Amino acid sequence: MTDKITTTIGSIDIKAADGSGAFKAYTVTPSVKPTGAVVVIQEIFGVNDALRATCQEIAEMGFIAIAPDLFWRQEPGVDLTDKSEAEWKRAFELMNGFDQDKGIEDLKTTLATARALPGCNGKVGTVGFCLGGRLAVMMATRSDADVNISYYGVMLDKLIPEFGNIGRKLVMHMAELDEFAPKEARDAVMAATKGNALVSSHVYPAVHHAFARVNGVHFDRRAATIANGRTAEALVEALS
Repeated sequence: MTDKITTTIGSIDIKAADGSGAFKAYTVTPSVKPTGAVVVIQEIFGVNDALRATCQEIAEMGFIAIAPDLFWRQEPGVDLTDKSEAEWKRAFELMNGFDQDKGIEDLKTTLATARALPGCNGKVGTVGFCLGGRLAVMMATRSDADVNISYYGVMLDKLIPEFGNIGRKLVMHMAELDEFAPKEARDAVMAATKGNALVSSHVYPAVHHAFARVNGVHFDRRAATIANGRTAEALVEALS
């Protein structure tokens, strides 16, 4: 019988590729090595309790989890919840001030850092949520990540012109009642990826945006369990 996986929480500093400074990344490292790594991409709430819990779950599956602070150029260390109007307001301010191209640059730097981490087997994927779900799709079109997984990504239809660049496995989890991703946009994305063997898209009925956010206001146990199972299968296939 395999010994139970234990985990170690940490933090690393990563130098930005453009020389403008450095940003922190939260890490959870499993006892089993060598293994693959997963870059966990934040929502608009920063690297918060929900994202740290997701990192813990990924590490308990036997993968190194690394979550970079993508809002560092605006405000380092953002840690918000979805429980108050003031936090939502601040989260949207940060999202609107966020340079997504710079974010992808930071994610690609994190990806390269993760490949070289002690205990990593050189294989690295991404898992992103909300804004991070969009960025995970952008990583599928703009990076060499071994697998990319998007949970309820926003404005994905605007990325359709880039879909021809997808060269590795991409999994998209979508909410039927997503208030930030209308049905028309979802249908366009589904149509644009139809027949692409590298892309698998799943629509979860009767659930809202952020159905898999740990302790979130729209958390749905059934949909989250099914989606997370599909995520685990994709990670094992690509990173083992």
